[in-house]
Amino acid sequence: MSANGQNRHARAGRIARKLAVAGTGAAVLALPLIGATSASAATPAAAPAATATATATTAYSNNLDGWIRESLDVMAQHGIPGTYEGIHRNIMRESSGNPLAINNWDINAINGTPSKGLLQVIDPTFRAYHVEGTSWDPYDPVANITAACNYAADRYGSIDNVFGAY
Repeated sequence: MSANGQNRHARAGRIARKLAVAGTGAAVLALPLIGATSASAATPAAAPAATATATATTAYSNNLDGWIRESLDVMAQHGIPGTYEGIHRNIMRESSGNPLAINNWDINAINGTPSKGLLQVIDPTFRAYHVEGTSWDPYDPVANITAACNYAADRYGSIDNVFGAY
């Protein structure tokens, strides 16, 4: 496929996600955009086809590896791009793999909306980018990863394009 065709596909995915989010209210940025200047438009990674039946019968370990793998399956069902490596890299930077991490010192916390969970998402962003089929608890590892990846896909094309706070 030509680069032009890939860009159209990425834009179409972002537009579809924006339309899905529009019904939930205005999206609020998850974190200050410091360090996000290196992000660029993405070509979504090819995601393996997954079905609800396959996900429902798949057993995931209750650890970082299992949470990422389950999130990737949910993301594939919803057309959200991202790779294991991109998710893992960002989790290690944001929370060191602690699903109960909370940032009580940055501007979001000062304004009363601390960043939470594995990928440090604030509540308004979590609600705006929540993905159907996951928990509404921002500390739930799978819900946190999936919502953050949905946000990153909308903002940067993919979580794989995020190399700093987003």
